[in-house]
Amino acid sequence: MKTQYYTAASINGYLADEHGSLDWLFQFGEIESMQDSYPHFVEQIGAVAMGATTYTWVLNQEKLLENPDKWPYSMPTWVFSLRQLPLVAGADIRLVQGDVARVHAEMVAAAKGKNVWIVGGGDLAGQFLDHGLLDELILTIAPVMLRSGAPLLPRDLVTPPLKLTRVEQHGDVYAVLVYAVQRTTAAA
Repeated sequence: MKTQYYTAASINGYLADEHGSLDWLFQFGEIESMQDSYPHFVEQIGAVAMGATTYTWVLNQEKLLENPDKWPYSMPTWVFSLRQLPLVAGADIRLVQGDVARVHAEMVAAAKGKNVWIVGGGDLAGQFLDHGLLDELILTIAPVMLRSGAPLLPRDLVTPPLKLTRVEQHGDVYAVLVYAVQRTTAAA
């Protein structure tokens, strides 16, 4: 079981532009070589976490309150929010707040041996990292640069550095970089 942060970002490390838009990403459409990798990834997921901004974006993008059958996740989803948010009818969505470590334990139990996916945003993934709960980053890098926006992971992560475990090329558009989060070891 791993806790994974799987997301797309610009080359210079932004998840969304300064207006919260992903139009820069959607311009590429579906890349044929990625059509198998995402479903394979999702098959290994037993629980999902996202922040309020990501959840609200997904709600609005797909008009899920009017079309609840389009909810993209069959597994339980934890939404971290300090405010009350509308829920998608029929979806297993759990609004939570507070310590990610406590909630992570619930997610791991619900995942039943499958992986936990941190969908976004970067600060939420950073909170899991801060508690030593993030195992892997899967970054789909798009060939664009953004002046500003939502950062990929607003944390210093220097020592120990991430460990590159896999690199994939998808067409002439995306590079997928997979990194393991290395833990510091206490001196004996």
